[in-house]
Amino acid sequence: LPATHVAVADFDPTFLTSARAAIAGLLGLAMLLVFRQKRPERGDLASLVVVALGVVVGFPLLTALALKHVTTAHSIIFVGLLPLATAIFGVLRGGDRPRPAFWLFSCIGSALVAGFSLSQGVTASP
Repeated sequence: LPATHVAVADFDPTFLTSARAAIAGLLGLAMLLVFRQKRPERGDLASLVVVALGVVVGFPLLTALALKHVTTAHSIIFVGLLPLATAIFGVLRGGDRPRPAFWLFSCIGSALVAGFSLSQGVTASP
């Protein structure tokens, strides 16, 4: 996130996201060719497109846009809370049922992230 914050000072977030996606795509294609991986099955394509839109476009683009308006310290708090949010949506959407110890440590970790941010007096301005 600190590197993205520096980059959006000079580059448009859309260009930055496109450049990252292009570089990642070329590296991914090279790895697929080197390891001679087979093409995904037709039934998997819709899921792959949804994941690619979120991972390759959505998260990097929204992060770059956000970093034009908030500090990197503030943005890291949100990234630190993502694992708990992911677990919650995994339960709601996929029906996963993690053990109580998972929830305990997830909540402790999230509380530590939030507590640290509050103790540092993080602001929402760049």
